[in-house]
Amino acid sequence: MRQLPVAWRWALAGLIAVIALAFALWPRGRDTETTADNGQQARMSAGVSEQQRVAANLAACPQPAPGAKGSGPLAGLTVGCLADGGSVDLAAALAGKPALLNLWAYWCAPCAQELPYLQHFAQRAGNAITVLTVHSDPDEAKAISRLTGLNVKLPGVLDADARVRTAVGAPSVLPISVLLRADGSVARVAVRAFTGVDDIANAVARDLGVAA
Repeated sequence: MRQLPVAWRWALAGLIAVIALAFALWPRGRDTETTADNGQQARMSAGVSEQQRVAANLAACPQPAPGAKGSGPLAGLTVGCLADGGSVDLAAALAGKPALLNLWAYWCAPCAQELPYLQHFAQRAGNAITVLTVHSDPDEAKAISRLTGLNVKLPGVLDADARVRTAVGAPSVLPISVLLRADGSVARVAVRAFTGVDDIANAVARDLGVAA
């Protein structure tokens, strides 16, 4: 059997290399699926199981009242709910009531000291104000695990890319508490850890006019 000329053999080898490269770079359906469904696949890949959410027993995230429209710097911002993995239109869900948003992360020691105070304050304040934790780190599983260990049941959301902090103009430190008026405007950004329940109550009374 005659061998192909050298030029033909090099051309054939080049064609095979091009086909192999195209196959390697061709997009797979499974890869594109991870960006679909509003980030649900990405959250699942973080290792959060339904059992872990149930064990944490976090309070449900606030939901918008019928016809509610968000305003202020958080308008149009959607985040994930730690309790069930769903989505929350943050400004709409908080509309109509003063709110305290606590920005924290699982690795933040002052945050761990402050979170139980916030829970006790929320219990004392009742329905007068919404107290919501905002985990400012993409690791949802560690956030839920940290809250479980602290026995903190407050409603919480995942702000993986710190959009909440950016929207309110807060610095890149933790913890931070954002005090929001009922109309969604920011009354104060407190860049410090609260030292107790009375400390929180005093700040809320001063900046939001809510006695608790």
